[in-house]
Amino acid sequence: MTESGAPSHDPLSPTRNGGAEPALAAACARHIVAAFANYNADFRAITRRAPGRFDQRDLVGSQRDAAERIDLYDRAVKSAVAQLELKLGEHALDRPLWQAIRNEFAAAITGVPDNEFTKTFFSSITRRLFRTVGVAPEIEFVATDLDPLASVTSDIIFDTYTNRGALSLLVEDMLDELRLQSRWRDFDHSVQHVANEIERHHGQSGERRAVQRIELIKPVFYQIGRAYLVGRVIGRGYVRPLVIALKNTERGILVDTVMLNVDDVSILFGFTRSYFHVDLDRVGETVVFLKQLMPRKPVSELFTVLGRAKQGKTERFRELMRHLATATDRFVHAPGERGLVMVCFTLPSFDIVFKVIRDRFPYPKSVLREDVLAKYHFVFKHDRAGRLVDAQEFKRLRFRRALFAPELIEELLSETANTVHVEGDDLIFDHLYIERRMTPLNLYLRQVPAEVAERAVIDYGQAIRDLAYTNIFAGDLLLKNFGVTRHGRVIFYDYDELCQVSDCRFRDLPQAQNDEDEMRGEPWFYVGDNDVFPETFAKFLAFDEAQLATFMRVHGDILTADFWRQLQTRIAEGEVLEVLPYSHHRVRVAGSH
Repeated sequence: MTESGAPSHDPLSPTRNGGAEPALAAACARHIVAAFANYNADFRAITRRAPGRFDQRDLVGSQRDAAERIDLYDRAVKSAVAQLELKLGEHALDRPLWQAIRNEFAAAITGVPDNEFTKTFFSSITRRLFRTVGVAPEIEFVATDLDPLASVTSDIIFDTYTNRGALSLLVEDMLDELRLQSRWRDFDHSVQHVANEIERHHGQSGERRAVQRIELIKPVFYQIGRAYLVGRVIGRGYVRPLVIALKNTERGILVDTVMLNVDDVSILFGFTRSYFHVDLDRVGETVVFLKQLMPRKPVSELFTVLGRAKQGKTERFRELMRHLATATDRFVHAPGERGLVMVCFTLPSFDIVFKVIRDRFPYPKSVLREDVLAKYHFVFKHDRAGRLVDAQEFKRLRFRRALFAPELIEELLSETANTVHVEGDDLIFDHLYIERRMTPLNLYLRQVPAEVAERAVIDYGQAIRDLAYTNIFAGDLLLKNFGVTRHGRVIFYDYDELCQVSDCRFRDLPQAQNDEDEMRGEPWFYVGDNDVFPETFAKFLAFDEAQLATFMRVHGDILTADFWRQLQTRIAEGEVLEVLPYSHHRVRVAGSH
């Protein structure tokens, strides 16, 4: 009551009999809109540090920014939930009220760029607040209804460069307009390098027709230590992707490589790379453009690699649900050997794999469930160096039981009962990971010709090196823990034994003192928890004789403790070892001019 005795009308009082509930719903909707706007502003603020990091050659700072930006979304959702619980008190789980909030929110974001991002943020809040199983369409925006590209009505804004008769003049204009703080190391040489690569590529592809123009996305793309100009080459009757990688050295900026092949660009924007830092006003327009350049690339992965990981996750779920609506096959065990830590299954007609943590891990596994969760979270934030698959974590998913093969259901209910349970005609998954499906390396080597297998063996060794350079020791080097992508790249996807190189103690294998020691099945010497003996790696390499010879010829030093100890020294001294997202044969050698 007021002092005069009239009833008070608190706009935050969730009553049903007056006008207070609409006011409260509107206030909560405005609060969520503002919370997302604050998150988005912080996201872009971190992203805008990238040009400075590149100019200062601050690789450590770039890696720190990448991890900080990944943490933003979850932190913003947690904060919003806490504030709304405080605001709503005992009515925080009032579904009719949240229906009203949802409606007010939908009206408030009409016309907002990329407003599906904002809807996803709203759904993240209600799903966390209500611990939603499956979907709750009355209080969230259902992923299957959210097409983040449906509202894209305009084309991306380019910088356009027209061929006035000499390709080198076009490239000169293009590079000259870059607004970078560092000077060029040899501007004329970089110009000629780009022009030569474009002409060489079109000559090799049979497209000797002149380049008419080049269109570049206005913002520069940054990824750890490199800057990328992203666009397309347009000629009469053809369009090709164009990505120019820039490196900043102590002597200035130079063009490191030029990519004009769809597969090369697809690897750069792949699911094993760190996310780009690129300041985009409208992300959807950029995704539409990139999808045109890489038609086979899922939209979900494009959102993810642009740093919008939550939207990428939502889009992946939408892709899955859309596929299930017409699929005629069932979920079955994933190809390859059964894992000791995860139950892995897939839908043969859809190229993703699902991983559920087992309730118990048999010998010789000694990790705990909490350890596995922590390692997947670590990989999510770490530089994946093109060798670690980006695993998306999902909670409380609901699928029709009829979609699963009986033998898979039997294993899920017996081996993952703490996570998977039956509810009516459905299976409820409290927790699982979704990854892109690859061919297990051990199966791949049996299926391909000898020369293809040899390339995979070499790339397997390179994958171990690349991970090591980013301070990652895979731990379990069995071939079944590595997969091969459609591009023929070898990727590591089993993280339960993963650790940091700097945390290991790499030892030379002691020599046996007598025949009795030599014949023992167990080590006759002391082995600490973090001890690693690289000389023993060979026993895990199930290669045939020719494959093993190839591995030893190219990567034999990986089987020595000295290789790893020298690497530890470099890491301890603060050296950042870059793993480039393009093949070394296309890298323009520093110092070549």
